[in-house]
Amino acid sequence: MTEPSRKQAETQMVVVTPTYAPDLDLFSDLHESVLRWFPSDVRHMVVVNEPDLPLFRRFQGPRCVVVGVGDVLPQSVRALPLTKLWVNLHRPIPPLRGWIVQQLVKLAVAEQVEERVVVMADSDLVFIRPITRETFVRGGLVRLYRKDDGVDGSLPRHLQWHAAARELLGLPPAPAPPLPDYVSSLSTWDRDVVRRTLRRIEEVTARRWLDAVGKELHFSEWTLYGIYADEFEGARNVSVSADSLCHSYWDTAPLTVEGAAALLACVGPHDVAYMIGAKSNTPLSVRRAAHAQRYGR
Repeated sequence: MTEPSRKQAETQMVVVTPTYAPDLDLFSDLHESVLRWFPSDVRHMVVVNEPDLPLFRRFQGPRCVVVGVGDVLPQSVRALPLTKLWVNLHRPIPPLRGWIVQQLVKLAVAEQVEERVVVMADSDLVFIRPITRETFVRGGLVRLYRKDDGVDGSLPRHLQWHAAARELLGLPPAPAPPLPDYVSSLSTWDRDVVRRTLRRIEEVTARRWLDAVGKELHFSEWTLYGIYADEFEGARNVSVSADSLCHSYWDTAPLTVEGAAALLACVGPHDVAYMIGAKSNTPLSVRRAAHAQRYGR
């Protein structure tokens, strides 16, 4: 392999989206944007609950891989019928909530994929500009979103995420806030750093990383990864940036067409995506109308 081709192979990208049936239409818009703006050799890996597989099979193709949660997580993790809960048979108490399972899926996929650059994109995100490997890789290092001093007492859940991550990694309690914020609507991981993060958890807890993480009631995969990259590797193996590259709407109030259009008007010149949170219940028609006004399609 020549040096340029070796370097390219080391920075192959994959876009990963855990999703489910209620977000089918949102995912459709996201997927269309992935096909349009990412290089043609980048695949989109979609992970859904097994009952939802028939709905998402229509996206399967040369650039889209649709798999079930059971293809990613071990058989010990099972959905509880007629509930939104899951159970890990290796550690059944407490049961796993859906959003914890989604984080387990992200970590598991990032550990398993052949590509080194893992772009995590939830269904409520849309890409809007051309993306190259250099968008997420600088000097051979994958971007890590980190906003220094971004977490203080006004973000109690973020403080809980820091505490949980540090315990899993065998670190002493965090110093008094402010602390770094690693949470973004568009995040990228280095697969190899993820693997080292998970091995560290197993060394500390003497159990499978999935069992150790699954017991947490308050957990952030982004915070775990960021703390490991900073505390254990001194950020030497990542490219730190305070720019998320994604203009985001996190509020729970639904947007009107005018409100959504105003949001998109604030997308920065370096942003490659925007996100209107699914929890806002902004109608699909509103999203698409505002997008069409701003971007023409």
